[in-house]
Amino acid sequence: MKTYKQLPYLLFCLIAFAFNLNAQEPLFAFNEAMTINQSPATNHWQDILIADSEQEIKDLSKKKWDWMANKNVDSLSVLFDDKSNFVHMGGTWGKGREIDIIKSGFIWYKKAEVYSVAVKMFGDMAILLNEIDLIAVVGSNEVVNPFMVTEVYFKENGRWKMGQLTFSHLSRPVKLKIDGQK
Repeated sequence: MKTYKQLPYLLFCLIAFAFNLNAQEPLFAFNEAMTINQSPATNHWQDILIADSEQEIKDLSKKKWDWMANKNVDSLSVLFDDKSNFVHMGGTWGKGREIDIIKSGFIWYKKAEVYSVAVKMFGDMAILLNEIDLIAVVGSNEVVNPFMVTEVYFKENGRWKMGQLTFSHLSRPVKLKIDGQK
């Protein structure tokens, strides 16, 4: 006759799996049809995935500002979707024109001083808001403007793509201290 000395351990493992020890709730609940329904405890894992995606979008946005400052049109061409739109104080245009403008230096996004970043996730779409002061050279004139920048990203084939970049001019004064200013 065999004894099952490991049975209590196996039962403990099953119980630990079935219950989230922090929330004391089952990870899954079975309804009458014996299908699995998510319980509130599984929201913990969804929250972690959302937080990871939010951080990924924040990091991508920061890289985008660096690429724009360095006129790295190769990386920007990969990031910008072919159907993307760009809304500026002087007009609205698509990916091709935005890339040409950056490449030619007609607009040089010299430095974006970012004061706040907020991300909202909607499934495989993310909307990022940046409050910035932007130092840019437009034509041959250096200008500094306060903007709320809206960036819309979506995931396609496992990669984030930018679909929209909108600069909304803010009525607040510029916060950035430029050399020679008090």
